[in-house]
Amino acid sequence: MRDTAENPQTEGAEPVAGARPAQRGHAAGLALRSGGAALQRRFRAGELGSFPVVMVLATVWIIFQSLNANFLSPRNLSNISVDIVGTGMIAVGIVFVLLLGELDLSVGSISGLAAAIFAVLNVNNGVPEWLALVAAVLAGTATGAVQGYSCAKTRVPAFVLTLAGLLTWNGLMLAVLGTSGTVNLDENGLVAELTNYYFTNDAVAYVLAAVCAGAVFTISYLDRRRRVAAAMPHRSMWHIGVHTGGLAVIAFVSAYVLNRFQGLPLALLIFLVVVAGLDVVLRHTRYGRQVYALGGGVEAARRASLNVTGIRTAVLAVSGTMAAIGGLFLASRITSVSQNSGSGLLLLNAIAAAVIGGTSLFGGRGTTWSAVLGMLVIQSISSGMAITDTPTAVQFVITGGVLFAAVVIDALARRSQEAHGRA
Repeated sequence: MRDTAENPQTEGAEPVAGARPAQRGHAAGLALRSGGAALQRRFRAGELGSFPVVMVLATVWIIFQSLNANFLSPRNLSNISVDIVGTGMIAVGIVFVLLLGELDLSVGSISGLAAAIFAVLNVNNGVPEWLALVAAVLAGTATGAVQGYSCAKTRVPAFVLTLAGLLTWNGLMLAVLGTSGTVNLDENGLVAELTNYYFTNDAVAYVLAAVCAGAVFTISYLDRRRRVAAAMPHRSMWHIGVHTGGLAVIAFVSAYVLNRFQGLPLALLIFLVVVAGLDVVLRHTRYGRQVYALGGGVEAARRASLNVTGIRTAVLAVSGTMAAIGGLFLASRITSVSQNSGSGLLLLNAIAAAVIGGTSLFGGRGTTWSAVLGMLVIQSISSGMAITDTPTAVQFVITGGVLFAAVVIDALARRSQEAHGRA
């Protein structure tokens, strides 16, 4: 059997159907060694994937569990799964912007503005919740689109233009809230239920786990079949099976843990659906390929006749939309909106989550799942610090250290990719 370096159409050899047990065992062993060799080549080429952040997350969990046995309790893990949603939604939008090699500094202010618009429309003016919610999200989309179009037309770096947006939208939020400064939401209303509702039926969590595993296998299999038909490099069925099996184990264990407390949180379900949907958009649609292409080089994208203005406008619109949705989830968590909404560490945590999760600052590399992993790291550190009564200053130092490490790894991976001609 030839090595995968000699046969680029597979990333791992497949056991031969109908072979004898000894032959199948030998083939499986060769597939394992071949897959390990392919993994080593990817690491040497700077294709680290999510491996570093998974190792960091495992280390954080082990350390805090050793300090306090309640850290990995169903209650605490359930709380973490809900706490990551608000900022995580914003971080998902940041991923889109980072894929272009840009940075959106206005997402915190947009999230606060959207929450303020919802609160004032619903609470102060009696507008139905669903209509106020739609208006708030559309406001986020509009602000992002305005910034994206302006950025594309003027060719001003996005971080400069969105810095102006940070101040503008924050001022508009204060104007919307008026002199009262704080608006309390209905604790039994639609928005409040976003982070307070749980599916108490155990079957819901297990069904979701099964659906996720099935979807991953189906998407991977269809992608493999398409690549095989086009004579392109593809993953072996053994590799797909191992990958799907690993994710299935994680999904069912997570479902079991969540069911030991109050069940599957509605907020987590919505978050996963949004992340998965946007991941499909990025990796399996023409628009997503254009985003990655633009992140690989603006001039090359123009010469390829891509609509640079349209793509930039759409990406910033997505960022603004996700910021608005995140702001509503953050407001739901505390059932109020105030002049401090969207301020503080929100912006830094959202950017840090995307970068820590593996999205490159140089553009062209990352997925929406990067935001999920990054938020898990940040929120786990925050929760661990709270449960062990560690000073907040230490939390900042640790989070900053993890972010610094992620940036260094990203830079080294970029350099390695350039050395191998992949950047």
